[in-house]
Amino acid sequence: MFDRIRARDEWKFFAVLPKADGGLALAWWLGVVLRGALPAVFAIAMGTLISAVQHGNGFVSPLAVVGAVFVLLQVLAPIHSAVGANLGDKTAAWLYDRLTQACVRPPGMGHLENSALMADLTVARDFDLGMTGPPLNVSLDFIAGGLVELVGGVSSAIVLLRFNWWAPVVLAGAWLATHYLLRESAVWFDRNTDEVRSAQRDADYAFNLAVDPPASKELRLFGLAGWVIDRFISRRTRLHELQYHATRLRERPVVWSLLIVSSANVIVFWAMARAMAARTITLGDLVVYTQCAVGTSLIAFGGLNWALHGAAAPIAAVLRLEPAMMPAGALPVGHQSAARSPLRQLRFKNVTFSYPGGAPILDGFDLIIPAGSSLAIVGQNGAGKTTLAKLLCRLYDPQSGSIEADGVDLRDIDIASWRSRLTAVFQDFVKFELPLRDNVAPNGASDAEIQRALEKAGASHLASLDTVLARGYRGGTDLSGGQWQRVALARALCAVEKGARVVLLDEPTAQLDVRGEAEIFERILTATREVTTILISHRFSTVRHADRICVLEGGKVIELGTHDELMARNGRYKTMFDLQAQRFNASEDEEGKTYDVLA
Repeated sequence: MFDRIRARDEWKFFAVLPKADGGLALAWWLGVVLRGALPAVFAIAMGTLISAVQHGNGFVSPLAVVGAVFVLLQVLAPIHSAVGANLGDKTAAWLYDRLTQACVRPPGMGHLENSALMADLTVARDFDLGMTGPPLNVSLDFIAGGLVELVGGVSSAIVLLRFNWWAPVVLAGAWLATHYLLRESAVWFDRNTDEVRSAQRDADYAFNLAVDPPASKELRLFGLAGWVIDRFISRRTRLHELQYHATRLRERPVVWSLLIVSSANVIVFWAMARAMAARTITLGDLVVYTQCAVGTSLIAFGGLNWALHGAAAPIAAVLRLEPAMMPAGALPVGHQSAARSPLRQLRFKNVTFSYPGGAPILDGFDLIIPAGSSLAIVGQNGAGKTTLAKLLCRLYDPQSGSIEADGVDLRDIDIASWRSRLTAVFQDFVKFELPLRDNVAPNGASDAEIQRALEKAGASHLASLDTVLARGYRGGTDLSGGQWQRVALARALCAVEKGARVVLLDEPTAQLDVRGEAEIFERILTATREVTTILISHRFSTVRHADRICVLEGGKVIELGTHDELMARNGRYKTMFDLQAQRFNASEDEEGKTYDVLA
């Protein structure tokens, strides 16, 4: 039974608080107990004061106690609220630290693309942004309020024992019955289903589509403002309908709750009236018991469950993700040093790979890349080009076969050592909201090395090294798509300066015109003449300059050779080259227009 309790999200929530900040958690719990017990103490003090006045005794001391308790009731609430807000912030920071480590520490990236973890990751990632519920610093105030009421109800019931043993049993039992009768309206039952989570993702996507800058141009250009608003309203309305369905009150349980609670209160208050009439209790006692009978109602079903569930669900999601992500993103670490490899060749040997739940992307893939040469990879979308890049970077490992550097399986090489020998520019390269210096060399490099890399990438005059590449910062600026791609290329070339010997370029010049791409590729070939360069591109005007070209289709190499050899073979490569060549003339080439025929 204790194991079942520990497995509940609510238990995990309260267990996290002292881990985030033990002192604040202790102060918060003390605040809950004191605020919950003080109303019962106030009732006793008021009864004592009335008895003193009634019997002509000195009332200064009872009055002072009433005043002190009243002041404490007023003062403790804001102090407790401030403690809760700070504890909420500390807990959120602690959870974000755990989530960040769970996402970043695994050497692979399978855990970030695992559909089985996406629901928890969505809940955990935005839990403190107010998208799916109040932030923790607000939620803790709601939760504290609910717990204070619960403690207050129990304290009042304990005091009521002095009147008669059955009175608190009847009243507390009636109010506790509301928790059972109204359980169908509780959030925790129906608000965490797959259907609700899916609706939440749809609603969040519709919202982000409306407010995020990347989509704003096309929404306006294609007149989609109305469509976006309608989509947002419909998705949000659907989410609210599901949430209301999860929390709506059922008529019959409400009627039963009213009958039971009313009956219990009638019985207890009738007994008090009889006792007062029989003079078995004093007026002071009656005041105490009446206040405590009313105070026992705080045990009733209220907002505690909703607030607690809203805060506990994302915390539980973070705690589930932590142990799940490590194996999902785990890779054999390896112990051999990459040393100066590859000196002879890189080899894909009978490699088979598929993403979780998907069909094989690569199936018996074989390819040898001589060290120091340049290889271009072309093929239709979905042919596995980017997958090859991920495997070579050891973001994933193949299910069968191997990738070798000078005959050594990459899985036997220390990951950090291997990655220090490799650099890459991906299509979705990172744009750091940091100075140009840190964008080119996030791991650090001398200014001279950074300047040489920028010059080789044709980006030496974009900005000073101290300029933040993001608007919104003092002195910050943004770059065009083509300028950003030059910065990304400079990042890769700076890594070459620092010892990388494999350069991987996945559509590195997609936002440059043909002349800009030709210039950049010429710069790359010059700067990487001593290293192995692998280029993935749709532009045949670029790939033709590589030492060899690999045509990828169906997870296998179907053609391999130089541009002239493949053109003479009159196969798939020549067909694609001719199709692209027919799509633009000399004037279009000068304007930088190209056409993708590989999709």
